[in-house]
Amino acid sequence: MRTALLQSSGRPGSVAENLKVLDEAAGRAAAAGAGLLAAPEMFLTGYAIGDAIARLAEPADGDSADAVAEIATRHGLAVLYGYPERDGETVFNSAQLISADGTRLANYRKTHLFGCFERDHFTPGEQQVVQAELNGLTVGLLICYDVEFPENVRAHALAGTDLLVVPTAQMHPFQFVAESVIPVRAFESQMYVAYVNRVGQEGEFEFVGLSVLAGPDGVARTRAGRAEQLVVADADPAFLAASRENNPYLKDRRPGLYGSLV
Repeated sequence: MRTALLQSSGRPGSVAENLKVLDEAAGRAAAAGAGLLAAPEMFLTGYAIGDAIARLAEPADGDSADAVAEIATRHGLAVLYGYPERDGETVFNSAQLISADGTRLANYRKTHLFGCFERDHFTPGEQQVVQAELNGLTVGLLICYDVEFPENVRAHALAGTDLLVVPTAQMHPFQFVAESVIPVRAFESQMYVAYVNRVGQEGEFEFVGLSVLAGPDGVARTRAGRAEQLVVADADPAFLAASRENNPYLKDRRPGLYGSLV
């Protein structure tokens, strides 16, 4: 499945403007033959917007979800985007996947919150593995810091995830995650990992870009630079199947030895 990664911070604080950016990117992604467009963590509202997070948070089935569904349907591709999700008085850092026919396929709440900023504004989610079937692949969702815990990615591997999509807000000086950790995660758990980042200065944070789609061989299929950019690459199920056949990591596991990890 051809996958497009929208590396952009959009227009922090303006949901309407970010939907316009997403719409324009969806048109370019569809023209490139993509079946999925992925946008970064908190793309709908902006990340470093302080108390506006609670004000702009919406239910998973809110007006913005309807707007994204309309974009997905009009351009004929699935869309994954990050947003602040309101559930009653609780706000989660979430990512939602909407299909090309406008169906809400999956909604994931970030389980591992990074730093005081996130812990001050969000409640952590409790469901580790969230998946959906899309164009012949099992797509799994994590958000940013989640992927830095190998346990999370391995849980997805054991649950059959083929393409792990990770909207992120990766900041300086942690660019080694995009450069090194993501390809290693893809290799050690035998899956494709799409890591799509924000870029540029936003409040106190400097986002580093470097969005990447890494294959199960640990090789980047595409990698963005440090500017706003749309990059496209394929997640090939035939190559994935062959890689899993040849790579013994998952088959050679000895779970009986790992009890001390929990």
